[in-house]
Amino acid sequence: MQIRAIIPDDHAALLALWQRTPGIQLRAEDQYEPFCRYLARNPGLSLLVESEGEIVASLLVGHDGRRGYLQHLLVDGPWRRQGLARALLDEALARLAELGVHKSHVFVLRDAPEALAFWCAQVGWGEREDIDVFSTRSE
Repeated sequence: MQIRAIIPDDHAALLALWQRTPGIQLRAEDQYEPFCRYLARNPGLSLLVESEGEIVASLLVGHDGRRGYLQHLLVDGPWRRQGLARALLDEALARLAELGVHKSHVFVLRDAPEALAFWCAQVGWGEREDIDVFSTRSE
């Protein structure tokens, strides 16, 4: 198994992985063109784990220069409980730190119990109680 940066050619396989994974909410921004723009804006940060040419885990990573933003951290069912999510997270945070980004956020859906359990178990991560998140989408 190896961790490597995500490239545009990975989109179809990643989309299939995300679609079959409970707790992942897909949006228009996950389509090919926005996905490619995201990768281009954040080169080398989004990561996957590959085993014998098959993508078994992913993590999308971006930043605004001050804070990192993590999305779609997941491990395919048969590959869980092997430390892959933690390995992706550690690698992503190291890459962000190399860019001078030392604080990161992750948005976790309330109806994703496995994801919530993972993040609650991570040392150094804490649930924010002082903010609410508001979003908009322009057309």
